[in-house]
Amino acid sequence: MTTVTYSVPAISCGHCTHTIETELGDVQGVQSVKADEATKKVEITFSAPANEEAIKALLAEIDYPVESLLTI
Repeated sequence: MTTVTYSVPAISCGHCTHTIETELGDVQGVQSVKADEATKKVEITFSAPANEEAIKALLAEIDYPVESLLTI
């Protein structure tokens, strides 16, 4: 299992966090998603078949592109 944290500057409200958590939560292999409006960060825990490329592509597709990967 892998956990990554991304900086997503487009997060501006509770609707944003809900959308991100719902959309990523539907990806096969994603175990948990925590989006934080205050810090504009998204923490995702996943295992195969999910991967970082697919997660970042989905975030960009729903208009929440990743600015950077943050190491924990």
